[in-house]
Amino acid sequence: MKLALSAFVFMIIHYSFGQIGGERVYNFLNIPPSAHQAALGGETLNMVDDVNQPLWNPSTISRFMDNQLSVSYINYLADIHMGSITFAHLVNRRFGTLHGGIQYINYGELIGADEEGNETGNFGAKDIAVSIGYAYNIPWSNFYIGVNLKYLTSRIENYNSSGAAADFGILYFTDEKPFSFTAVVRNVGYQFSVYDEKREDLPIEIAVGFAYQLENVPLKWHFTINNLQQWTVAQPNPSNSSTDLDGITQEENISVFDNAIRHLVIGAELFPKKGFNLRLGYNFRRAAELKLTEARTFAGFTAGFGLKMGRFKLDYAFTKYHPADNTSTFTLFINLQRKVFKQ
Repeated sequence: MKLALSAFVFMIIHYSFGQIGGERVYNFLNIPPSAHQAALGGETLNMVDDVNQPLWNPSTISRFMDNQLSVSYINYLADIHMGSITFAHLVNRRFGTLHGGIQYINYGELIGADEEGNETGNFGAKDIAVSIGYAYNIPWSNFYIGVNLKYLTSRIENYNSSGAAADFGILYFTDEKPFSFTAVVRNVGYQFSVYDEKREDLPIEIAVGFAYQLENVPLKWHFTINNLQQWTVAQPNPSNSSTDLDGITQEENISVFDNAIRHLVIGAELFPKKGFNLRLGYNFRRAAELKLTEARTFAGFTAGFGLKMGRFKLDYAFTKYHPADNTSTFTLFINLQRKVFKQ
């Protein structure tokens, strides 16, 4: 276990000083795959009762997810459609639980053109990720460490790309405490085959999460600090620049606080353990980058609900990006053990 923990810390330190800029491939891996996560701001890491959570944090895999199946569909922006399927199975008490998942994104029908702008017909594009994950409870402790291994493939017209990635997570959780915290390194990998003789970086991300269940109020808070591998995430928006009387243009001044707050995602869940619950979230970076200077967009706000019905659970999330377009996420959970979900 000392070796595993040392490797986890090494991965955090090593990748904290890289991946500052440049192009990325397989960016769909950073789109929330389930309605539960999307409704809480889009990046929640501490949900230990959701079989979709291990897609982002493998340390949350546990025996309580045994024979849980989940199917999600995301009506994303424009004609882009996404979906995921996840399943967990307890192999035995000694070995633990294995988690599997499939994520896909279909970019719809695109119009092709040559270098001179002449249309050459329509074509399609899609990405797929297949993952398997495992978590281990460190003996005599409330710490869990987990890893995901993912095979990635992408297709644009007749061009293909493939790669592999891994996620690493460590989680502190116990039913006896109202809080949990976690640290995750996601999408550490390599692109095997490239599109145009140019190898691209994967969308590596380092994040930490904290969740707290209030004692006398049925309300659970989720806090995530993301993109720790790239602290400076805020860039001046040309729309916010100003011009003085001499015609000199001054670009937007972004303070240390403005940059820091864009790493924060907040979510709140009302009645988290009941048959029906409500969820709200706010993503500060999304709100700052998608706002308009002359109109209120409500970008960054998310909302949703969860409904339990015997062996089934239905989750829905509404995500606001822009006045012209929104995103809806639907997730259906099925308990294959023929037992109702815990109330």
